[in-house]
Amino acid sequence: MPNLKHIKVRIKSIKSTQKITQAMKLVAASKVRKAQIRVLSSRPYTQQIINFTNKAIASISSFDKNEILLMKERKVKSVGIVVITSDRGLCGSYNTNLLKKAARRAVELEKSEIKPKLIIIGNKANNFFKRTKIEILESFTQLAAVPNIELANLIASSAENAFLNKTVDQVEIIGTDFISMLRNEVYKKHFLPIKNERSESRDQRLEEKNLTSVLFEPSLDIVLQNLLPLYLSNVIYHALLEASCSELASRMNAMSSATKNAKELIDKLTIVYNKARQAAITQELSEIVGGVEALK
Repeated sequence: MPNLKHIKVRIKSIKSTQKITQAMKLVAASKVRKAQIRVLSSRPYTQQIINFTNKAIASISSFDKNEILLMKERKVKSVGIVVITSDRGLCGSYNTNLLKKAARRAVELEKSEIKPKLIIIGNKANNFFKRTKIEILESFTQLAAVPNIELANLIASSAENAFLNKTVDQVEIIGTDFISMLRNEVYKKHFLPIKNERSESRDQRLEEKNLTSVLFEPSLDIVLQNLLPLYLSNVIYHALLEASCSELASRMNAMSSATKNAKELIDKLTIVYNKARQAAITQELSEIVGGVEALK
């Protein structure tokens, strides 16, 4: 027969855990709304910055492109990977998916005889890759609850310096795009050297043609040299916003599932407890009745 005291202790323990998961779910739900507003508000601005930069790059000559260091392509011998994870866990498979993607990418590069090097964001990636042989250029941990432009500038500067110093020949970003409260997508994006990623639509070509008639002072290449670092910081900042929102949504869903599972487990254990208690009472009554009959 099950031990009543043991079952009672388990039920009490699970109820305590349920209170914690419920509280974490409510906190994540309150934060994710604000994070979603930040992401949705930043998307149009980021897209306009990307579009303008792409149009400006399309208007510059090949010779001038080689003069801009952040756009200069060279033979790829090493690739820097910016991996954006979270500091904390309890957010389902959010970090696991990111780390799997980064690990697979590192293996792909090594098979192609290209050396991967990492710029890590978040404790989860830092703890994971410290146990590997992959070189870590820099790590950013103990992140602020809300992503800020200062952190984005530091990360972008770290990637720029690694590229300009020829520590790496190319830089990629592995992060998450927020799709909805129930879904996010892990992506791999090219970061450096900066390339023109414009679409070939008719409207896009017309806009680029119109841009060539715009007069840049003192010149387009000088404007780009000052614009591109700001462009890179904005790309990183938006990636941090997307990652933060995805993390909070994942945590809310994970804690919701944990709370639901705790309730189901409590219900099952309560049934087991009641059955065991009923069996104990029945046994005691049987013993009393048997004793009375024996006295007769």
